[in-house]
Amino acid sequence: MAQAFSGIRIIDFTQVLAGPIATQQLALLGADVIKIEERVNGDQTRGLLNDTPGANPSMSPSFLSCNLGKRSITLDLKSPSAAEIVHRLVRTADVVVENFRAGVMDRLGFGYEALKAIRPDIVYCSISGYGQEGPKAGTPAYDGAIQADSGMMSITGHPGTGPTRTGYMPVDMATGLNTAFAISAALYRRLATGEGQRLDVAMMDTAIVLQTPQISNFLVNGVVPELIGNRSPTGQPTANSFATRDGFMNVLALKEPQVQALLEAIGRADLLSDPRFQNAPARMQHYDEVYTLVADILRTKPTAEWLDVFARSRVPAAAIRAFPEVLADEQFRHRHTFIRFPKPGETDTQVDLVRAGYQADTDGPDTVLPPPMHGEHTEQVLCEIGYDEDAIAKLRDGLTI
Repeated sequence: MAQAFSGIRIIDFTQVLAGPIATQQLALLGADVIKIEERVNGDQTRGLLNDTPGANPSMSPSFLSCNLGKRSITLDLKSPSAAEIVHRLVRTADVVVENFRAGVMDRLGFGYEALKAIRPDIVYCSISGYGQEGPKAGTPAYDGAIQADSGMMSITGHPGTGPTRTGYMPVDMATGLNTAFAISAALYRRLATGEGQRLDVAMMDTAIVLQTPQISNFLVNGVVPELIGNRSPTGQPTANSFATRDGFMNVLALKEPQVQALLEAIGRADLLSDPRFQNAPARMQHYDEVYTLVADILRTKPTAEWLDVFARSRVPAAAIRAFPEVLADEQFRHRHTFIRFPKPGETDTQVDLVRAGYQADTDGPDTVLPPPMHGEHTEQVLCEIGYDEDAIAKLRDGLTI
């Protein structure tokens, strides 16, 4: 048996997060991903947030997290000798992925039309903040900027403190998954048609897709979302975050049977006959009163005790957990969510890295290749495309690789 993308070669010009997480998804399914890195420093994330004493300075957690299963070569794309290397690589490739600003690859001589002339059925994917055309094409973009510009921050935060960005990078990561899907679809199309394809993936478009329910509500009903903090978009006071005696939890009692079960579980079934609690419109009309009553009761017991009570009563609820508790959850061991490798460049150090967001009964996401050292596979890859030792030495002397 073979993984889904065994035999597929991807030339990966991307760096930071969105592009690398996309190509990692394909590497985990068997694709041979050749990562092209800047000759001196490599991918920008290699040294990002990596000041732990004794840590390898070029193998940051950010880099490790999205470069599993790849091979790395160094290349100065502005060198006169770079074009021949890229052209030889592309002749052997199925996919090219890049996330430079719009127009950069064309100026370097490695745009879609140039590489299509070398490999007519190439799948060529460009990732950028705003797309390859239009008034914002070429504008530099980062996750936080797109959160602001796409409206995400306008619907995230509390009314009293204003908009806020998320504590993680949803646009980068979702753009990566969106890109992997687009490339997979293009490869499937190529099986049927024999044709390659030009793909244009924008972070802004991905951010809009992530907000589809809220944006559709505006387009259809004219509703402009407001900052609601931890409240449910449904407006139900029984769906919110609540403090307990020792922490916080999220309760999602939305349907009438769930609200009834919640009130019974907290010992206030009598409130079901109270006009303020009798149905959803009434509860929403008396939001503060309902929320305060539930909140005051939940503060009287620890989170674990309430979770046990709610599980027996079939009330949807979850503890609000920090990473140490989350990552100790036994569920992940059963799901094979993480993959363990020796940390490249460090002695006797093991690291757990996120594998993929799904499982398969056979040939699922997996790899034997840890994230690569900077330029680790340069000679190996160049030999594969026809360079001998003398030619490789000349490229090194000429500062091309």
